[in-house]
Amino acid sequence: MKDSLNKDRHDPMGNIDDWEDNLLQRYPDPAETKKEKDEFRNYVDSERLDTVREFYKMNHEYQTYDFVCYKETEFLKFNKKEMSIWEAVDFLNTLVDDSDPDIDLDQLQHLLQTSEAIRADGHPDWLVLTGFIHDLGKVLCLFGEPQWAVVGDTFPVGCAFSGKIVYPEFFVNNPDYTDERYNTKYGVYEPNCGLDNVKMSWGHDEYLYQIMKDYLPEPALYIIRYHSFYAQHRENEYAHLMNEKDIEMFEWVKKFNPYDLYSKAPIPPKVKDLMPYYKTLAEKYLPGKLNF
Repeated sequence: MKDSLNKDRHDPMGNIDDWEDNLLQRYPDPAETKKEKDEFRNYVDSERLDTVREFYKMNHEYQTYDFVCYKETEFLKFNKKEMSIWEAVDFLNTLVDDSDPDIDLDQLQHLLQTSEAIRADGHPDWLVLTGFIHDLGKVLCLFGEPQWAVVGDTFPVGCAFSGKIVYPEFFVNNPDYTDERYNTKYGVYEPNCGLDNVKMSWGHDEYLYQIMKDYLPEPALYIIRYHSFYAQHRENEYAHLMNEKDIEMFEWVKKFNPYDLYSKAPIPPKVKDLMPYYKTLAEKYLPGKLNF
């Protein structure tokens, strides 16, 4: 099983932030829509669009129900490394988007921009902390995972793939696409069974949720687990699997999404000045060390 799952582990994206920049292209800030076209980030004519397409080609081919089960077995033992969130952040700081034409900030600065925008709007401190840590699951890259198994839009596996998922044409190469167990509307699930009973494509969202699930309030956990589930919180394509609790909690996911997408700015946060606040905040909710 392991050899077949890892038969092609090259990373088509030149940088892990290519996916997030592609999100901005697909979901531009409504406040920006009146600007002239040449004022937006423009990746249509660049190599970046090709790398994102190749990324999703691999993602959609290999993210099967069996693959997700395999990755859960591999990573949810949490026996890879013991780290504080600050050690995890130090790793993420190696993931700088050198090809981004608008911004040249490391991951810590992006996380701080997200969390500081949340704090400036007066939201509760647990939401501020959620903004600060929401991408820490990308430490999967530290353990040799290819980007298509770390980032990217997430979606349920074990049932039919929605045509509203980004680049849906690439699912034709996924073995589950023609598997009668998995290619119907409900697949292996029951109507309105609740997302807690649904397996999502594997990546940094689910991984970090599993690490944090004993420490943060329920809305924070929904945000971490489903912030990349655009087929639902933007397209409403999987309401038939959601229960009343999911519908209620997704209001928090939708509230968080603009802070994640639109908080980037060219002026870097003053990290040294902000760290005492965030260290105190982290101590309020999280243990000193976490098992990854």
